[in-house]
Amino acid sequence: QVQLVESGGGLVQPGGSLRLSCAASGFMFTRFAMNWYRQAPGKERELVAVISNTAGHTNYADSVKGRFTISRDNAKNTVYLQMNSLKAEDTAVYYCNGRLGYDDYWGQGTQVTVSS
Repeated sequence: QVQLVESGGGLVQPGGSLRLSCAASGFMFTRFAMNWYRQAPGKERELVAVISNTAGHTNYADSVKGRFTISRDNAKNTVYLQMNSLKAEDTAVYYCNGRLGYDDYWGQGTQVTVSS
C-alpha cells in the first residue's frame, strides 16, 4: 500500500521557518522524483520544488527560490522542504508527490499558515 505522510506544518509568523517532512512507503522511493506542491484557498495547485531520485537535481518555483530548500534521505524514504523567510503568501496546504512515469502518488497535505 502506497503511503505519503506529510508532517511539520503549522502556524508561523512572517519571517519564520518551518521544515516539512514526507515519509514514503509502499513503493521504490529511490527510483522516484519527489515534488512538493501547494494549494492556497481559491487558487490552483502549484509546483513548489522538485528533487530527482538521486538528489542530483533540484528545481524551484520562482516565488520560493532562495528561501526554500528541498532535500531527501533515501535511507529513510523521506523528502523534506525547509522553508525560511516565510511570507503570508506562502500560506497553503502543502502536498508531497512522488512521480515515475505513469505512477503518481500524493500525500494528504499539511497546512502551513503564515500570519502575525
